[in-house]
Amino acid sequence: MTTPTVSELFLVDSSGWVEYFGEGPHAEVFAPYIELEESLLVPTIVLYEVYKKLLRERGKSLADGFASQAMRRIVVPLDEDLALAAAQASLDHRLAMADAVIYATAQARQAQLVTGDLHFRGLPGVIIP
Repeated sequence: MTTPTVSELFLVDSSGWVEYFGEGPHAEVFAPYIELEESLLVPTIVLYEVYKKLLRERGKSLADGFASQAMRRIVVPLDEDLALAAAQASLDHRLAMADAVIYATAQARQAQLVTGDLHFRGLPGVIIP
């Protein structure tokens, strides 16, 4: 497992946040990354996906707790440059829209993408703990 340092940038995808806040069996592997406030990017699409899932499955209190934590990190909005980069990433790597936006965000910011989703396996800059 890679040990995160504050000199690097990381981006934990939706699966990692859900695991962490949902107290899933792999929550502890995402904790060191999520707890790096100054070095963690959070794309707005991750805010959407995780908030929606937690709100639906675990309730407003946990969803609001996630949102509060996530917004203390470096929130990255989807802009026109990222949208175009995500479209290219989607075609190049056969990624669904949200995954392409997440991957393109990590690549644009030179961050390591930390994920539990195996469809990112083999892509440059991806850590699957």
